Amino acid sequence: MPQIHLHAEPGDHAKVVLLPGDPNRATRIAERFDGGLDASRLVTSHRGLLGYTGTVNGVPVSVQTTMMGTPTTTIVVEELLMLGVETFIRVGTCGGFGRLAIGDVVVALAAASASGIGATLGAGESTAPTASHEVVLALAGASRAAGLTTHVGPIVTSDVFYDPHPDGAVRWGRRGYLAAEMETAALFLLAMREQAKGRPVRAGTILTVSDVIVDSDPNQEVRANSDESWFRPPEDEVTRRVDLTIGAALSAAAELGRA
Repeated sequence: MPQIHLHAEPGDHAKVVLLPGDPNRATRIAERFDGGLDASRLVTSHRGLLGYTGTVNGVPVSVQTTMMGTPTTTIVVEELLMLGVETFIRVGTCGGFGRLAIGDVVVALAAASASGIGATLGAGESTAPTASHEVVLALAGASRAAGLTTHVGPIVTSDVFYDPHPDGAVRWGRRGYLAAEMETAALFLLAMREQAKGRPVRAGTILTVSDVIVDSDPNQEVRANSDESWFRPPEDEVTRRVDLTIGAALSAAAELGRA
């Protein structure tokens, strides 16, 4: 057991792992494995980092909690790499910019690192955290096949949820980023590092827009009929929309696991 935090053994996790931040979401994902939660195996629960392994359409798939932010995400991904995981799919939520609406899906092509993790993993130099092409295609295809409004493009990973910048997080929307969240840049940078070593590691991110960050600048295109700077629906509605995205993520995971 070389991992300090996951306390799992080689073979406990499948080669394809879904990465939600929320442990409750990890359990909800495992409930949708073949045969439901009873047919899945709880492979770790240390520190609340719930991990389950089962199958999706007969393909071995795991789900592993990361918690919030890049620090715990890097810990979990590093330890999963020790365990031989090769395909990582972050399944999360985000704040959407511009005309994105609640429940829309964002598949990240890249994630700007407005986070200390970029400087740390990049040794103080510029980084370009980028998804794996085949994972992007699988996620976007599964999302659109499910009838979900799907956007593919760059996002931003931030260390802060309540951004103290004078323009707030909305400044990223003005630069063409689709959404803001708190984990993806770390995942992409670690996957890229392993790819440089010749390992068959790949990573992608699929997000549900759970909050809309509206730009008050009249020159910016914004969501129709909205004048609020921040909008979030009731939590049960967020959960319903996230569950739709989870279905797409599971379909993509099975596809990638067969590849």
